[in-house]
Amino acid sequence: MPAKLKPPTPDSGASARNALADADRRSLLRLVLSSTGLTLCGFAVLQLSNDNLLLALLEIAAGLLLLWAAWKIVAVQDLTPWIYLYLLPTFCFMVYIIVMPGASPTAFVWMYLVPIMSYLLLGRSAGFWLAAPFIVLAAALYIWRYAEVRTVGGMIDLGNAMLCGVLLMLFVHIYESRRAAAQRVLERVAETDALTGVFNRGRFQQLFIQAAQQAERSQQPFCLVLLDVDHFKQVNDSWGHVVGDHALQHLCRVLQQRLRKTDHLGRLGGEEFGLLLLNTDVEAGATLVEDLREALSARPLQLKGMQVPLAATFGVAQWPVDGNDPETLYRCADQRLYRGKAYGRNRVISDGAGLAVSDLG
Repeated sequence: MPAKLKPPTPDSGASARNALADADRRSLLRLVLSSTGLTLCGFAVLQLSNDNLLLALLEIAAGLLLLWAAWKIVAVQDLTPWIYLYLLPTFCFMVYIIVMPGASPTAFVWMYLVPIMSYLLLGRSAGFWLAAPFIVLAAALYIWRYAEVRTVGGMIDLGNAMLCGVLLMLFVHIYESRRAAAQRVLERVAETDALTGVFNRGRFQQLFIQAAQQAERSQQPFCLVLLDVDHFKQVNDSWGHVVGDHALQHLCRVLQQRLRKTDHLGRLGGEEFGLLLLNTDVEAGATLVEDLREALSARPLQLKGMQVPLAATFGVAQWPVDGNDPETLYRCADQRLYRGKAYGRNRVISDGAGLAVSDLG
């Protein structure tokens, strides 16, 4: 028998790709918070030696607060507010040290961290819109405070500072764009079946959990459909495994042509597939699935002059009528699938319980 979709647990509902991205941001944010906190504490010691007690106390307080946040961030659910709570005051401080009394002319170099931190922690779009205003403001303040535009040397210094900032912003933007594109490709590879291009079992299981959670909140029904290609072993034995692979691809194309954009199709293993029909009751779901069954029977695979007939058996279960948790709903659809096989295959079963002894006779 093909590999089964194991009845999922609620803990598996979170998307794997979001979990990985969140873990990356969490680790980076923790490193940034701790390193900034230690840096501020170090600068506080220098301020004390420079007899600047007030600034030293402020830096020590901010440093300890950041070190506490780095420890606390491990258990935080939503990182975005914490990122903005760190970036906005930090960027404002970086702008301030350009114009503060007694500021060093080299203090502006800290502004080069603005695009790097924004893009790494917030992504390309949000990172750009946060970094751009601070970069423009810092450039204007630097020109107002330090630029010597009346001399060649001053113009060279200004050009070096501005060009370096522009190039850094450009490079970070290009890097983040390509990184995000590469990550999307990896995510698609990780969640799709290599042969058919539909969702793989792991991703389908996540979508199943999400559908159950959403249905519980909205009280809108959805249908879980399990289907098995009839006599697929005979297809492999008669025409070979290459034709069998084409047959599975053909089946997915036929089904996807009839499915809605809100529906999900996944390969659960071998010749077994799953469907999620969102916002659909069992009556409408059974009607749609019957159309899918007829379309598949009416369109055999045409390959190199061969005509390979295909058919499938479907088991349909509706949340919450047939089960108000994923495990029960899956078991109901699975039982109906096997009733359909016992009754002669190539049919849709959307009601009733499991097999009885008389069904096996």
